[in-house]
Amino acid sequence: MNIPAEFDDIRPYSPEELPVVFGELLADPQFRALVQSFYPEVPFEELSRRLYACKDSLEVQKVFFYPLIKRLAAKCSTGCTMDAGAVGDKEKRYTFVSNHRDIVIDPALLSILLLDQGFQTTVEIAIGDNLLIYPWIHKLVRVNKSFIVQRSLPLREMLGSSRRMSAYMHYAVACKRENIWIAQREGRAKDSNDRTQEAVLKMMAMSGGDTAADSLKALNIVPLTISYEYDPCDFLKAKEFQQKRDNPSHKKSREDDLRNMQTGIFGFKGRVHYQLSPCINEWLDELSGLPKVEFFAEVARRMDRDIHRGYQLYPGNYVAADLLEGTTDFAGRYTAEEKDTFEKYIAGRLALIDLPGKDEDFLRERLLTMYAMPLKNHIAAR
Repeated sequence: MNIPAEFDDIRPYSPEELPVVFGELLADPQFRALVQSFYPEVPFEELSRRLYACKDSLEVQKVFFYPLIKRLAAKCSTGCTMDAGAVGDKEKRYTFVSNHRDIVIDPALLSILLLDQGFQTTVEIAIGDNLLIYPWIHKLVRVNKSFIVQRSLPLREMLGSSRRMSAYMHYAVACKRENIWIAQREGRAKDSNDRTQEAVLKMMAMSGGDTAADSLKALNIVPLTISYEYDPCDFLKAKEFQQKRDNPSHKKSREDDLRNMQTGIFGFKGRVHYQLSPCINEWLDELSGLPKVEFFAEVARRMDRDIHRGYQLYPGNYVAADLLEGTTDFAGRYTAEEKDTFEKYIAGRLALIDLPGKDEDFLRERLLTMYAMPLKNHIAAR
């Protein structure tokens, strides 16, 4: 496929580019060590042979990432499920817009679940360049069907970057026949108050149609709800809340980003559920007459409603809400044993936070809020 050159800096690698990139990755000591840690039973020469035998990124995913993510899911969760019943046509290509807990695992699990449920391909992944800490990570994510969201540009260049990203997403769906995964907002909602940023919708509407509604319809947007019973990064998010409270100019370091990525990948998640909502094309035309400002606000509101309705709620969500409010309103939704288990879990997460001037009451409130917020939004949406 002759992909327009304007996308060269951000798109996944084409099949023709892969052999050279494979060689660069295999020559990188950090990448070699990572691969051998994941496949200790396979000689490195055999891993190299299998990699070079892959003709495109989908093959790489099926040969390497699919079994790897399956093993991680078995080790780091107690079950991973998806309800795709709201999406009838599995041969179409979709843009899955979801709430966001972890940049690596969120789309990785989605891809294997789509394959398991009979969809024809996986997803291309929108990933911020702030997470591409080492050159081998930058190469690996592009091998793994990721396209780059350029967040570290000067302000005057951001508009052009957004236009190019919008054009690429439309090209990927219409011409490459790829699905896309993108988070509903830049960065994670650290308090789990998942809300779609209108800026994300406006970016997607920059290309692909005469009107904003036509542009969004061309992407076949499907709201996706991701529910983790336990968020492996919850204690890191709580820590960052206090750091920003105590120092408003605090910013995470590259080491912080790497620790978040490692924790998100390998940390325990309990039960995990993916819930697809109907494609928004079913109701977009109802909003086409609205002024542009109101149009994007209403699209975001309806998508949030669908995402919030889709939460899979666990005993910890109900326990957290009662503990946060000092009530027993949801006591019928959990047992005494489940409450005790969750309280011990929260105490364990607090113990992991290493901070000078550690504010235990504040941190506990932040942790409880993360688990209570999905329940609060679910109730409001219903």
